[in-house]
Amino acid sequence: MNDPRQLFQQHESNVRSYCRAFDALFVRAAGSELFDAQGRRYIDFLAGCGALNYGHNDSDMTEALVAHLRDGGLAMSLDLHSQTKHDFIDAFVAHILQPRGLSHRLQFTGPTGANAIEAALKLARKRTGRHNVIAFSNAYHGLSMGALAVTGSRHHRMDLPHGGVTRLPYDGYLGTGVDSAALLEALLDDPSSGIDPPAAIVLELVQGEGGLNVASTPWLQRVFAAASRHGALTIVDDIQAGCGRCGNFFSFDGQELVPDLITLSKSLSGFGLPFSLLLVAPEHDSWRPGEHTGTFRGNNHAMLTATVALRKFWTDDALCTQIDRRGQIVAQALTRMAEHVPEARVKGRGMFMGLDLRTRERAACASADAFRNGLVIETAGARGEVLKVMAPLTTPDALLHEGLEILSHAVLSARG
Repeated sequence: MNDPRQLFQQHESNVRSYCRAFDALFVRAAGSELFDAQGRRYIDFLAGCGALNYGHNDSDMTEALVAHLRDGGLAMSLDLHSQTKHDFIDAFVAHILQPRGLSHRLQFTGPTGANAIEAALKLARKRTGRHNVIAFSNAYHGLSMGALAVTGSRHHRMDLPHGGVTRLPYDGYLGTGVDSAALLEALLDDPSSGIDPPAAIVLELVQGEGGLNVASTPWLQRVFAAASRHGALTIVDDIQAGCGRCGNFFSFDGQELVPDLITLSKSLSGFGLPFSLLLVAPEHDSWRPGEHTGTFRGNNHAMLTATVALRKFWTDDALCTQIDRRGQIVAQALTRMAEHVPEARVKGRGMFMGLDLRTRERAACASADAFRNGLVIETAGARGEVLKVMAPLTTPDALLHEGLEILSHAVLSARG
């Protein structure tokens, strides 16, 4: 019998990526586990690249979605009013915005993170009348043209033209002896610096694809203050770092920051369904009707599961407490692994953690060895040198320890 994977090799584009590293035919999933066609189990430390923070096929979301389908509920509704959309907005305002004193409006963009970024860039430029946007080294904001322009990776940007972006060093990029916030301030304060006044400053508080780089609170506060002084909007990309990944719903929670624009996607639906939002501070909501649209911005299935997720996980602090505790388990395990690899270091925050093994070869070897032993884990960083631990936030302790044990053996085998 032919291997069914041959069909993908024959007919799917060369652009396919994850399937090359994790070469199995997956057929079902539950919680933090995947199962292939041979019945083999894999512990999932990839979690759909952050789209499955609550695990695969949460039972409450599954039940609600099946009932919705059975009852003939709407699948998509453009931006028409629907009961499902009403319930989602009500839950998001009640459980996310109001407890934080935020009054941002919800813009339903096309259902990808990149489209939310595109909307944010367009709105910032429209609102300010400026074109330039400041982005940072090692940033990742998506691969559509505008989002790609503010992404740092040369591999992803290829040789395509990307104008209107000034790229500056992220916190710590030039080492502890260089104050990159002071550089930003000096360039913006100097009318002869060569940098046009920006429409926006766009950033991730924890850079996932960039290698789990964490910006310090003082650095962030100075960047936000500089943006405010110079009339630029702040755009926080919480597509991967949000929805609980860093310890609370937003990555900026507890840091005395109020972004003008916030992008959300990935785990927003709670179920791996395509769904994105741009949160807009009311004073910046200057869109004309229909000025940024998308056919599938009315994904009612995603709104439904997102509402279940909000009511299940974000009505109290129970999940945040578990994220903190499990994050410590991960950090402690990675710290022990780092002791056995020259110059290795632990990076990240909450359950958005990584182990920098210093070389691409070492990290790739560890990822491949882990997969052979039943653990799915990807690499990140400018050179693919960081093992990126993104287990679902709901991973049971026993399964988390089991996955970390597999990873530990893989790291030891790859240290060279």
